[in-house]
Amino acid sequence: MIFRLSHKLNSKIKAGPLPTRPLAENPLADWSSHLFVADRTQYILLSNTKSLYSTVTYGKGITDDARFIERALSSLRESMEDDGQAFVHRRFIAPASGTIRFARAFDRSVTGSMNELIVQATALLGEGELSPFDVGFRLNDVLLSALAGSGKKYGTPREAFKSMTSGFE
Repeated sequence: MIFRLSHKLNSKIKAGPLPTRPLAENPLADWSSHLFVADRTQYILLSNTKSLYSTVTYGKGITDDARFIERALSSLRESMEDDGQAFVHRRFIAPASGTIRFARAFDRSVTGSMNELIVQATALLGEGELSPFDVGFRLNDVLLSALAGSGKKYGTPREAFKSMTSGFE
């Protein structure tokens, strides 16, 4: 499994120099992550690198790579189970989590789309009515031009993820 760390997140968890890696052979095991602040609280956005399917978790208490991995895997499992993707998590993500590698961000398209998701997340968290967990669900319905396909101008992370996993179920 690959976790692609933003410079800011890598500085926080001190994972060391990050190599450049191609997209993982199993695209379900390739996740990009970024640290951001909303209302003076640190959060981490975890997005599948290919589909941008996302979850948000608190950044507080994450001081090293082991704690990051533990929180990231737990957050992914919980959000996927609640979104009806428990089979996909059990079958394709959990087994890949046996070997974790860190890497640099994949490309500008992913980084730019994640920045758009962070703007949305910051606004939703700033209202104070949603938990980070709920914000992750909302982000998966945001329209993104990077996910356009089949004659559409935009796509959502949830649609892209389900399309990506439809052959696995």
